[in-house]
Amino acid sequence: GDYNIGGDAWSSRILLEEMGLRVISQWSGDGTIGEIENTPKAKLNVLHCYRSMNYISRHMEEKYGIPWVEYNFFGPTMIEKSLREIASHFDDSIKAKAEEVIAKYKPLMQAVVDKFKPRLEGKTVMLYIGGLRPRHVIGAYEDLGMIVVGTGYEFGHNDDYQRTTHYIKDATLIYDDVTGYEFEHFVDKVKPDLVGSGIKEKYVFQKMGVPFRQMHSWDYSGPYHGYDGFAIFARDMDMAISSPIWGLTKAPWKT
Repeated sequence: GDYNIGGDAWSSRILLEEMGLRVISQWSGDGTIGEIENTPKAKLNVLHCYRSMNYISRHMEEKYGIPWVEYNFFGPTMIEKSLREIASHFDDSIKAKAEEVIAKYKPLMQAVVDKFKPRLEGKTVMLYIGGLRPRHVIGAYEDLGMIVVGTGYEFGHNDDYQRTTHYIKDATLIYDDVTGYEFEHFVDKVKPDLVGSGIKEKYVFQKMGVPFRQMHSWDYSGPYHGYDGFAIFARDMDMAISSPIWGLTKAPWKT
């Protein structure tokens, strides 16, 4: 089966090729002119992180009949679900290969969960991220027994929030394009065990003594997506929450 791929391309490509799929095009960061020319030949478009590619894919579906799916490779639960969803667009050989891939990685992922879930279970998280991560990483946290109590987008659209409802639990706090002041006060009131956001927010919450992980890009660690990435994700979340430094620091204005 042929397909296009956008966002988090290379790690996704490696995993999906294990299913017997053939990548003919990557949009947009890792793409080439030749691949863009190949795009109309695809049988399926798959998108991992987007904010404009979905409109292009929707146009291709409406005009040329090429279907598209939003997949999620954060955490083993969502990876398994996404592999099966992608495979459902192809024949039985691809579906069988998807099950082989899932079975191959299941014991490795269970070992990660067994190691870190006892340390992280019940810990709460608040997120404020770009792209699709405000909903996509929720499953990875839940695989570790953690609870996302607040999440929001920096540039989300209506469909983002509609899709987010399928990920969150009742009473989860949702915010859209909050200011630094608003987000600080949300965190001060909700008091999560961890905040996951971007570089601009990092320093505020570190001064508040709240464990923090940079979730926008992999400046310090990562990647967090894919099977290999989940092990890095679990380690980093545990490292942030379990560090003794948060109990030893105080903002200057509190002394």
